[in-house]
Amino acid sequence: MEEKQVFFDQENIRLEGLYTFSGGVMGAVISHPHPLMGGDMGNSIVETLAETLFDAGISTLRFNFRGVGKSTGTFDDGRGEQDDVLAAVSFMDEQGIREILPAGYSFGAWVTAGILNQSNLLPALFVSPPINLFSFDFQVLRGKVGLIICGDQDPYCPTERIKSVADELACSLDIILDADHFFQSREDDLAACINDFAMHLGK
Repeated sequence: MEEKQVFFDQENIRLEGLYTFSGGVMGAVISHPHPLMGGDMGNSIVETLAETLFDAGISTLRFNFRGVGKSTGTFDDGRGEQDDVLAAVSFMDEQGIREILPAGYSFGAWVTAGILNQSNLLPALFVSPPINLFSFDFQVLRGKVGLIICGDQDPYCPTERIKSVADELACSLDIILDADHFFQSREDDLAACINDFAMHLGK
């Protein structure tokens, strides 16, 4: 997978990303973990998402939220970060990508949840949504999430609660055994879940 460094604008903020084009009409916008806790687009789970989705024939854009890496601006508690995701979606649209999969890991899943009312988006992919740390409006998310993946040892996404959430959202749920929030030594299992989901998109 050969990624191209790109820059795109969100009002007066310039955002940095890595873009790959698969040749198809489907693409994924991938959002990273919490910026104040070291999260960026180079995160290993974000890389796993990008690599696995691209291998499944989906173009990818992973990017740095405002204030991270070469992206300008400052952290905005998730509010401005939602605008960043929308700017990334617009970038993909400008590349001719008409079917866009929003994908977020941890904080990135929470931010992505806030923009799922956009009509041009496929049902989202959430990895380790931190439901014990942030408030999600699950009522408006029903039918807008395709898959949630989490580990059974994740304190921020407890198994019993996420099962209830998946039922409420009417989405698929993959729980990886012996995996925590960071999927250490379980990256291959995570990739398998992502690949299986990606292969069924559009079918």
